[in-house]
Amino acid sequence: MTTQNLKDTNVKELTELDKKHFIHPATHLKQFSEEGPNVIFSKGKGIYTTNLIDNKEYIDGMSMLWNVNVGHGQQELVDAAKKQMENIAYSSSFKGFSNEPAIRLAAKLASLTPGDLNSVFFTSGGSESNDSALKLTRFYWGLKGKPEKRKFISLGKGYHGVTLASQTATAIPAFHEFAGSFIEDIHHALPHELECELGDKDHPNYTESIRGIIEREGSDTIAGILLEPVQGAGGVNIPPKGYMQAVRDICDEYDILMMADEVITGFGRTGEMFGVNNWDVVPDTMSIAKGLTSGYSQLGGVMVNDEIKNTLDNYDAVMAHGFTYSGHPTACAVALKNIELLERENLVNNSKEMGDHLQKGLDYLEKKHPIVTKSRNVGLLAAFELYEDPANDKHFAEGVFPSNAVVDECFKRQLILRSAGTHNHIVAIAPPLTVTKEEIDKMIEIIDESLTAFQENL
Repeated sequence: MTTQNLKDTNVKELTELDKKHFIHPATHLKQFSEEGPNVIFSKGKGIYTTNLIDNKEYIDGMSMLWNVNVGHGQQELVDAAKKQMENIAYSSSFKGFSNEPAIRLAAKLASLTPGDLNSVFFTSGGSESNDSALKLTRFYWGLKGKPEKRKFISLGKGYHGVTLASQTATAIPAFHEFAGSFIEDIHHALPHELECELGDKDHPNYTESIRGIIEREGSDTIAGILLEPVQGAGGVNIPPKGYMQAVRDICDEYDILMMADEVITGFGRTGEMFGVNNWDVVPDTMSIAKGLTSGYSQLGGVMVNDEIKNTLDNYDAVMAHGFTYSGHPTACAVALKNIELLERENLVNNSKEMGDHLQKGLDYLEKKHPIVTKSRNVGLLAAFELYEDPANDKHFAEGVFPSNAVVDECFKRQLILRSAGTHNHIVAIAPPLTVTKEEIDKMIEIIDESLTAFQENL
C-alpha cells in the first residue's frame, strides 16, 4: 500500500471514529454526525497548523480559541512540561499541600497584575475561573457580614463560560439558554451605556444599565459586576473611552466588587499584559486562563486583591471549594515558561505593533469593499462587520449569513477565522502574538479574496 493510501485509510478511520464517539463542543451536531470533521489537526508551528485531511498548512488566525498566544510548536514549553513530569507530574493542593511551580507562578502573577491583585486561586480553565470568582465573591460578602449581597450584574453580549454560574452570566442567547441551566440573581445590563453609567437618568436605556439595575435591586444586594475589558465571543466589542473607569467608580460608590474577566484579554492579547491596563483600571478580582499557558496545558485562576485575601485568611474553617487540578504542577511549570517567553521575546509589545499593522489592513478592506465597516482592534484582538448597506446600518436579508460565508471562503484559502454577532455579521481575528507584518499581509490578502468571492456569490 502506498503512503498516500495509508494516509487516506487513516483519515477515513479517524473520521468514522470521531463521528461515532466524540461529542464536540460548540458544534452543529447533526451536520457533524453526517459529515465528520473538516480539520484533523496534526501539527503546528508559529501561526501555522497542518490539517491531516488535506495535508495543507492553515494560518491560525484565531490562535485556536483566542489562547495560543506564543504560537504553536514552542519547544521550550514542551521541555518545561517534560522536566516537571520527570520530577512530579501532579500533586494535590488540598489540605495545604503545595508544590514549587504553583508557588512561584502565584508570586509571578502577583508581580504582573495591576494594583493589589496579589493572590490567586488556581482552576483548570476560564469557565472554572469565572465560576470560582462568582462563588468567592459571595463567600467574601458572607464573611464580611453581608450575606444579602448575592446578586451579580454582567453585560449583554458578554461570554463568561459554560458552568452553571458562568453560563448564567453569559448573555449570548444560545449559550445562556442552553439546557435551561441557570442560577438565581444574575442580571444582564445593556453593554457600554456610558452616559447611563455616568448618571444620565433621562437616557432611554437607563433602567437597563448597570446603574438602573442597582437602583432597582438595591445596592445592598449586589455582590459584583462581572465584565470583559473587551468582549470576545460577543463580537470583539470595545468599550467607549471612560466606560471602564465609570464602572470602577460605580463599584466604589456602592461597595460592589468589580470583577474583570481577562480570560481572553490577558497575557498580551490587547497589546498590554492585561486588558484593564489599557484603561488604567484596577478590578477587585480578575479571572485568567487561555494565554496563561497559551493552551499548552489546562490552567486558569482568579486573582483577588489584598482585602479579599485578608478576609479569606480569617476564615477559621475549611473552604469548601476547590478542583482536583488546582495548582497542577506541570501546568504551572508550563505557565511560568510561557510568561518567560512573553517577556523575553517582547510579545506584548509585538501585539500592540502588529495590531496597529492589522488595523491598517482592515482600513484597506473597508475602503475596497463597501460591505465592510466598523473594523476595530485592541492589540491583536480585532474584528470587522459586514452590512448590505453600512451607511444605513442595514443587515443582509434573512437567510444570508455573511460572516459564516466569508469565514468559509477564508478556510478554503487556508486561513482560520471566526464568525460572531447576532446577525452573523462579525468576523473576528486574533492571531498568535508572534505574528509578523508579512504574515498579517498574507491574512489580509486572503480576507480580501474571500470578501470578493462572497459578493460574487450573492
